[in-house]
Amino acid sequence: MKFAQIIDFETERIDEVRDLLRAYEERARSEGRTGAPTSRTLLKDRANPHRYLAVVEFDSHEGAMANSNAPETNELAQRLSALMTRPTVYTDCDVQDQQN
Repeated sequence: MKFAQIIDFETERIDEVRDLLRAYEERARSEGRTGAPTSRTLLKDRANPHRYLAVVEFDSHEGAMANSNAPETNELAQRLSALMTRPTVYTDCDVQDQQN
């Protein structure tokens, strides 16, 4: 079953966040890392200009957990947390239905 994680965060440095995410994703693709995200959508809250939601999809919960435990992911999380104005909130979800 597909798995998605919603990452709720606030930052005043979104361009730096985007740069870190893109570099991480490019590295994961070039290395062919198992469990890497299959897609990511970044949403901006209209009511709060510093609040964002990232919806990150994976092929499975197990793949997501393997990705979460990778040293590269831990390094990314540490670098991203330095750019946040409040603690990040994670919501884990099983994808029930999807339409593109």
